[in-house]
Amino acid sequence: MRKALFLGGTALVVTLVPQLALAAADCAGLLRDGQHPAGLQVTEAVETPATDDIPVAHCLVRGKTPDRAGVDGKTYAIRFELRLPKDWNGRFVHQFNGGNDGVVVPALGPLLGGNKKDTALGRGYAVVSSDAGHDGKAAPEKGIAGSAAFGLDPQARRDYGYTAVATLNPLAKQLVETYYGKKIAFTYGIGSSNGGRHALMAASRLAGEFDGLLAGYPGLNLPKAAIQHALDVQAWTKVNPDIAKAFSRDDMAVLAKGILKACDSLDGLADGVVGDPDACQTAFKPETLECTKAGDTGCLSAAQITALKTSHAGPRNSKGEQLYSEWDWDPGMASANWRGWKLESAVDAWGRKPIIGVMGAASLAQVFTTPPTPVGGTPDALQAYLLGFDFDRDAPKVFAKDATFTESAVDFMIPPRSDNPDLKAFRDAGHKMIVFHGNADPVFSVLDTVNWYRKLDANNGGKAGDFVKLYRIPGMPHGAGGPSYDDFDFLSPLVAWVEQGKAPGAVAAGITPANKEAEGLNGKRTLYCPYPQVARFTGAAADDESRFACR
Repeated sequence: MRKALFLGGTALVVTLVPQLALAAADCAGLLRDGQHPAGLQVTEAVETPATDDIPVAHCLVRGKTPDRAGVDGKTYAIRFELRLPKDWNGRFVHQFNGGNDGVVVPALGPLLGGNKKDTALGRGYAVVSSDAGHDGKAAPEKGIAGSAAFGLDPQARRDYGYTAVATLNPLAKQLVETYYGKKIAFTYGIGSSNGGRHALMAASRLAGEFDGLLAGYPGLNLPKAAIQHALDVQAWTKVNPDIAKAFSRDDMAVLAKGILKACDSLDGLADGVVGDPDACQTAFKPETLECTKAGDTGCLSAAQITALKTSHAGPRNSKGEQLYSEWDWDPGMASANWRGWKLESAVDAWGRKPIIGVMGAASLAQVFTTPPTPVGGTPDALQAYLLGFDFDRDAPKVFAKDATFTESAVDFMIPPRSDNPDLKAFRDAGHKMIVFHGNADPVFSVLDTVNWYRKLDANNGGKAGDFVKLYRIPGMPHGAGGPSYDDFDFLSPLVAWVEQGKAPGAVAAGITPANKEAEGLNGKRTLYCPYPQVARFTGAAADDESRFACR
């Protein structure tokens, strides 16, 4: 099938591969020399039948790039797996993973909504996944700080930041095309969190590699966001040395109710969702929740309000200079996800300390500061590092370089020119990107992403929406869920945009059955609007998305 696409005013005729069985007969043949790129060692290639968990018959390929010796004495390689569906749709997805990477997550191509069964592999895409160039279990001697110990090797840092994707992507595409005996029609990149950062990095550094990119709640300025962890831990411990007790679940529910009271109706409808977040930032005053006397209930202490305001304002040095970003007030701050990241995890081995106080601290110390900061591998040692973090002395280390670490964390982790982006090469190649971010994200501030998009728009004459769309998700914390409409699909509009020239507009969303924190929204639907539009109530007597219009 041939289709004319109109990109940048030019008609391009491309061949779209129909969705039917195109797979080569011999999966195991990819093990043979000459059947895979010289830059890869293929260690496994097996036909894999459909199962209840992965209902797609496919060829599973595993391998790695050649081993290399790191300066820290560890052995490094980029390990990967590639899944090649029997019923291929002619397209390829690079699955960008999150966190510290360090493990080859199954190459299923999660589509980042609340419906976890909806995957790119299930839709017929070939999918690759990698560990981003390091084994997160290679340093057990460093305790729970071991997953970030790869930061002691400069090339492992670069691979984690951007070169693993740059190295693996063309090699994986060669494998796909060798197996099917056909050219890939379209290439996509999909990722969230650190994986969302990988997508923005690809748009900046690999502008010609991906026809479409889907970036969920991206860690755009990840090393700077890690500085927030120190601010939070220091703020919470001023309320209670035991961070988990600084705010109880009931305390956070008081905060959420206060935000809803001030902001729920700003979009025209009181429905349990803050649909106009910009207006909420001035409408909500946390001081209104302060207890008036000892023994009051349904309120917050003065110390708690001070801590929340300190966290919300973002980290600053003694000169008052902003080191990261301010944050959004949203009722999703009362979600279990927000609590797990900021206040109290469910991990007994971590002493139930929050994720920012363990994984976040280990990364800030060993990956994002130059030279790497020695840190202990116990929960208490990692928390002590954050408590002792000095915003004048230590924050500049994310910009630092030395003879061994010739790229700073800002260099290898943050997409180039993110402080003044234009994405000209990506734009001029006719490629497209959708970015979405939860307003209650506890890890990466949605306002940082909004600020980036505003600059991108200004640098493109107010026309950034011609190639990048941003969607804000009310109530959503770090990932689909929380008190939000989590049943959404941003891949389909991205594909239609890339392959048919149909620009995305409003995206309808509902609730997945597993999202218990959104039970108050059950039976209803909403719209997510491309920024800066907001879904506003139309007055329609309905429970579906027709209640709203993007304005």
